[in-house]
Amino acid sequence: MTSAVPWSDPKFRPGYLTRTPTANSAESAGVTKAVKQRFNPRPMKVLVVGSGGREHALVWKLAQSPHVTQLWCAPGNAGIGKERLARTGGPVQCVNIGAEDLPKLVAFGLEQKVDLTVVGPDGALALGIVDLFQSRGLRIWGPNQHAARFESSKAFSQDFMQKHGIPTAKSGTFNNPVAAKHFADSLGGRCAVKADGLALGKGVLLTGNVEEAGSAIDDIMVSKAFGAAGQRIVIQELLEGMEISLHALCDGRTAKLFPPAQDHKRALDGDQGLNTGGMGTYSPAPFLTDAELAAVGRQILEPWLKGCATEGIDFHGLLYPGVMLTSAGPKVLEFNARFGDPETQVYLTRLENDLVELLEASIDGTLDRIQLKWSECASVCVVMASGGYPGNYPRGKIIYGLNEVEHLPNTKVFHAGTAMLGGDVVTSGGRVLGVTVWAEDLAAAKVAAYDAVAKIRFDGAHFRRDIASKALR
Repeated sequence: MTSAVPWSDPKFRPGYLTRTPTANSAESAGVTKAVKQRFNPRPMKVLVVGSGGREHALVWKLAQSPHVTQLWCAPGNAGIGKERLARTGGPVQCVNIGAEDLPKLVAFGLEQKVDLTVVGPDGALALGIVDLFQSRGLRIWGPNQHAARFESSKAFSQDFMQKHGIPTAKSGTFNNPVAAKHFADSLGGRCAVKADGLALGKGVLLTGNVEEAGSAIDDIMVSKAFGAAGQRIVIQELLEGMEISLHALCDGRTAKLFPPAQDHKRALDGDQGLNTGGMGTYSPAPFLTDAELAAVGRQILEPWLKGCATEGIDFHGLLYPGVMLTSAGPKVLEFNARFGDPETQVYLTRLENDLVELLEASIDGTLDRIQLKWSECASVCVVMASGGYPGNYPRGKIIYGLNEVEHLPNTKVFHAGTAMLGGDVVTSGGRVLGVTVWAEDLAAAKVAAYDAVAKIRFDGAHFRRDIASKALR
């Protein structure tokens, strides 16, 4: 097992050659081509859309690519604006355009002649940013609006799974609360009640009895707790088991499965409190052997790919199924159509491939020619959130200790809800920071991550203290 990934060591940079094949061999010709590509990379101007921890991680990884000569993020955050490009040493530039302001984003892409746009958040995908950019001749990574329905409509996704034999929970879709309550009663009130539309990762209420289920249905459909996203709801039986996050990079024909990770959705230790967008994660999660992971991939991804082909869904992007490992086998809880947050933070600290080259292959339909390469290190991300999150929370709290943590080995603080105020970095969102550490094993990564968290402070900061504990038990 390797220790931690020393990013300053060229041996860990994408495309670095560690051995020389025999002369005049076919392998030699391939290596010669790889050498040319590595040392004569194609200059590219890249735009990342989004402002959270996921987007900071994407920017950080893309900035390491020898292909990237200019990198923007719209709108970005305080941490993203401090990143530098490996090729030029120049800064990443934050652009004051909202992630869902599609007309201004496409105008910027055309004006700057952007070579590749990388979309982070689900909202922009659901609005059709990929379709718009493509219609204007701009190259963009992410699923089109038709394919993004796997996340933008839980009802569509659930129906797709049932139609194509993808293992999932017993469920029903409802437009009125009376019918929804009858179905919830038939499950004994043990339900996952989900807003059909996008709700910032928080549109799910878990219930343990009929009374709780009725209240959850009223909260979403009557009180409009999640706004228009809750006009229609999906109710699933409450599955029991170990929940994991899977990711697969897709190119319309091929899906390349990532190692498993485990997110922590509830706000408080021991999986208590309200659902959040994610309070921390780690990878690899030890609940599946390599053979079991491959089997789960076959059970989920193969029928999914066939279903997409049958229904004319051309999915180029990242499919993120949340999976419950039940006594009856793995079952998909829901699909997401983008990188997870905070899963991206742990995946990209372990990924050894050049991210630009992976995304290009995903667009071009050439993923079958690429092997994903992962460091054997473990990575842990602890989210530091604003007081009150996932409910109402204050903004503008000064964050202290970032400079101290910046110098810790194998540590990266990914900014999520931050902004600059004068010369200070301040809070500007619910999830503020993703403190991420990679080490030779999970126990060491967890200890180092919480040591780093202890050096950072802002008024009202809260975080879970049990990230990765399930794996270590």
